[in-house]
Amino acid sequence: MALTAQSPRDFHWLVDMLESVDIGLVVLDCEYRIELWNGFMENHSGLSSTHVRDQNLFSLFPELPEQWLRRKVDTVVTLNTRTFTSWEQRPWLFRFRSTRPITGTHDYMFQNLTIHPLADPDGHIRRVCLMVYDVTDVATSKLALEQANKQLSRLSRTDRLTGLLNRGSWESLLHTEFARYRRYRQPCTLVMLDIDHFKRINDSHGHPAGDDVIRHAAALIQGCLRDADVAGRYGGEEFGLILPQTDLEGAGVISERLRRAIADARVDTHGQLLRYTISMGMASLTPATATAQEWLERADRALYQAKREGRNRVCALDD
Repeated sequence: MALTAQSPRDFHWLVDMLESVDIGLVVLDCEYRIELWNGFMENHSGLSSTHVRDQNLFSLFPELPEQWLRRKVDTVVTLNTRTFTSWEQRPWLFRFRSTRPITGTHDYMFQNLTIHPLADPDGHIRRVCLMVYDVTDVATSKLALEQANKQLSRLSRTDRLTGLLNRGSWESLLHTEFARYRRYRQPCTLVMLDIDHFKRINDSHGHPAGDDVIRHAAALIQGCLRDADVAGRYGGEEFGLILPQTDLEGAGVISERLRRAIADARVDTHGQLLRYTISMGMASLTPATATAQEWLERADRALYQAKREGRNRVCALDD
């Protein structure tokens, strides 16, 4: 509705609407002095329109991204067109505390922003209007969904008992390492390890104690490996370790360190202190290794060799 000298009542309710509308409205002149500061902005900033009027925006809110906002406003004035920013690009412009009782899981209000050019009667753009939308509900829901999806993705890749990679994920990385070797020929060693006499542990102390032993072994494996190494639970009491950039000699050092750490450790489970050992089989990649499955079978044969030779030892399959 156009305002005329004959419509002061219209002007009154339009001003009333601007004050009560549930978005933030800020009108700035070209010197960034505030000319309009509606009720939404008063409520969330704690500053009245009387207090902020004719004040420089950046003096009142020094935490604002001045350089970024000036670029945006310059574009709006020059091109005489609106511009938009979503909370995903910049979570907020004004750092207002979140006041949502249900979705108040974040400290600050997420905001979308529109910057609109305001033309004078002569057509010149001498003011812009910042429209600040509270989108905390939308942002919180989306962030919660993304977090849930990440959690589901992580759970689908990890073993529930140990937190290591599950067999499927670990085998996928095994194939990746095999393909990398075929391309770059950099050393890589696979280690398969198995807890010795695990059935005896279960039969003598119960499955909860057996689970504690598996968790204990997984924790020590993680503690002994380097960041680039990949450990997974292959199944039951068997684990697989991929050691990139590591030849057989280097893998032997790491494996022996892990074997000793487990042999010297005690597992405190249900009032008992248990000791256990592991056997380990190693196989490095060679040009003669045709497939990742063949690589795995060679490491498995080395593991069974360690079992046959008395357990609690590390064996490597002769190439």
